[in-house]
Amino acid sequence: MDKFDNKYRIPSARLQSWDYGANGAYFITICTQNREHFFGKIVNGEMQLNELGQLAEKYWLEIPTHFPFIELGNFVVMPNHTHGILIINRDTLPVDTPNLDTLPINTTTVETPNLNTFPINTTTVETPNLGVSTNLGVSTARLRTANASKKWNPNTIGSIINQYKRIVTINSRKIHADFAWQSRFHDHIIRDEQSFETIQNYIANNPMNWEKDKFYSNHG
Repeated sequence: MDKFDNKYRIPSARLQSWDYGANGAYFITICTQNREHFFGKIVNGEMQLNELGQLAEKYWLEIPTHFPFIELGNFVVMPNHTHGILIINRDTLPVDTPNLDTLPINTTTVETPNLNTFPINTTTVETPNLGVSTNLGVSTARLRTANASKKWNPNTIGSIINQYKRIVTINSRKIHADFAWQSRFHDHIIRDEQSFETIQNYIANNPMNWEKDKFYSNHG
């Protein structure tokens, strides 16, 4: 089964049998609105981050600080999207894990911030086909949709991503007033070691293969 072959366009955006707070590895892709080049540009196969790109990188790398049960796999900021792996590992939590309610990122309110004033694009975009299989009878490549009435359970992948999008948006708009994410994000449950390594390598080589990327555009 191909990973991203438009099979995620199904009535339910959630895989009903999966606990999104459970231990596991998740491949996350988040796009900017209209695939605009908010984060910088590719030069000679390397990503050159601008100020907004640096913010997108900074706040992703800080996720484990606010969510101690999260470990990070590879991550890359591209001109108009980000790719990263989040690993939930609650078994490694220390006994004195801080109360998440006191951390700077709010883990209770999980919508993308104030969607009435933040313009969003609900157009579905494709994620590159990595040829990664799953052991389920349905595709595990799906879209998450944030809206004014949607609330994620605290400390799940949906909650974490929407908090990340929120803090990047708030700080990016201090620099570029028009910054916005696409309202949805792609996620894929990584089922085995081979899939994990395939995705790790894909992320690491993404800047070098930019012009072959399905998110590629030559305009900002």
